[in-house]
Amino acid sequence: MAKAALKTKATEISVGTFIAALPDERRREEAAAIDALHRRVTGLEPKMWGPSIIGYGSYDYKYDSGREGTMCRGGFSPRKAAMTLYLMGNYCDRQAEVDDLFARLGKHTTGKSCLYIKKLADVDLDVLERLVAISWQVMNEKFPG
Repeated sequence: MAKAALKTKATEISVGTFIAALPDERRREEAAAIDALHRRVTGLEPKMWGPSIIGYGSYDYKYDSGREGTMCRGGFSPRKAAMTLYLMGNYCDRQAEVDDLFARLGKHTTGKSCLYIKKLADVDLDVLERLVAISWQVMNEKFPG
C-alpha cells in the first residue's frame, strides 16, 4: 500500500497576506491578535501550514503504526465558525492548572487538541495566553530539538 502524502505542510504563503484576505473584518482583527499572542509565547515568526493553519515551530512525530510526519508545534486557524487553536491535548503534570484555566477562560468549546472560540471578546486573553504557553512548554518537553 502506498504511503499517503501529508496534506498539511509548511508553505511559503505569506501569513500577513492570508490574514489580510480573510473576508470577515472581526476575524481578521482576531487573527492578528492571536498571531501576536503566539509570537510573544514562542518568539517565532509563523508559517502557513496547508491552506489555513498559521503555525509556529515544527516537530517530527511517529505513531506506533509507523506513520510519521512533521507538523507545527503550535498554531491556529481563523475559521468562519470559530477561531481554532491547536493545543497539546495531554498536559501531563499540569492538568490541574490547565483545568482551572479552562474554567476561567470564558465561552469556548474543546476537542481532543483543539480549542474553539467563536468570539475573542468572549474569553480572557491573559488566560488564553497562559494556555498557549503551557501547551508550547509541553510540546517542547515531549519533542525536544
